[in-house]
Amino acid sequence: MTDKRVLVIDDEWNMRNLLRIYLRKEGYQVTEASSGREGLECLGREAYDLVVLDIMMPDMDGWQVCAKIREGSVTPVLMLTARSDTRDKVNGLKLGADDYVTKPFEPEELLARAEALIRRSRQQPVSGNPTKPVVQVDIGGLAVYPEAREIRIHGSLVEFTPKEFDMLALLAKNPGRAYSRDSLVELLWGYDFSGETRVVDTHIKNIREKTQKAGLSYNPIQTVWGLGYKFNLPGPGGSYEKH
Repeated sequence: MTDKRVLVIDDEWNMRNLLRIYLRKEGYQVTEASSGREGLECLGREAYDLVVLDIMMPDMDGWQVCAKIREGSVTPVLMLTARSDTRDKVNGLKLGADDYVTKPFEPEELLARAEALIRRSRQQPVSGNPTKPVVQVDIGGLAVYPEAREIRIHGSLVEFTPKEFDMLALLAKNPGRAYSRDSLVELLWGYDFSGETRVVDTHIKNIREKTQKAGLSYNPIQTVWGLGYKFNLPGPGGSYEKH
C-alpha cells in the first residue's frame, strides 16, 4: 500500500466519491471531509501529502480554508473550481494554493497534477548522507538544497510552498539570467496554464517576505523593469537590492 495520503475537502458527496474512486484506484490513501472546518480538523490531527480542496462550500469557502492551511503548513494544495474565471484561480494561487483543476475535469489530468505536486514536495536526497544534503547554491547566507528541497538562510530551514521553492531555486541557480513572467509561468506551471502571469508577482512577494523575516539582509529577487525577475547577487559584482 502506498504511503501517499490525500485529504479531499468538498461538501458534495458525489464529488468526494468520484475523487475517492480515482485516487484509491491509483493506490492513494484518501481521507474525506465534507466541510472546510472538518478539513482543518483533519489537518490538525494528521499529516497529509496533498489537500484537494473545493472552492464553493457553505461554511468556509476554499479560499478561507487555503489561507488557514498556509498559516502553519506548506502541504501542497490542489484547488477544484467550477468557474472558468481566471480571477478565481489567481485568487487561490495568491492565497498559497499550488495548482488548480477546473470542473469538469479528466481523471488523468487531476491524477497527473496530484502526482507532480506530491513528487516535488516529497523529493528526498538520492545519494550521500541525508543529514548533510548537497548544496547547489550558497550565496550571501541563502543556501538551496535541490535534492532535499530545502532552503536555508544563515543555516536555518525556511519553509516555502512547492511553487515558491521552485521559483526561488530556479532563479538562484541562474543568477545571471532574467526571466520574463511568461517564461516563469511556462517553466513552473506549464504551457497549459490559463491564469494570469501576475500570479508570479504574488509568489515573488511571498518569497521576499519570508526571506526578510528569516533575517536575509538583501532582497534575493531583483525586479527587471519591463521584463520580469532575476536573482539579486549581493556584494561586489551584484546589485545588492535590499529589502
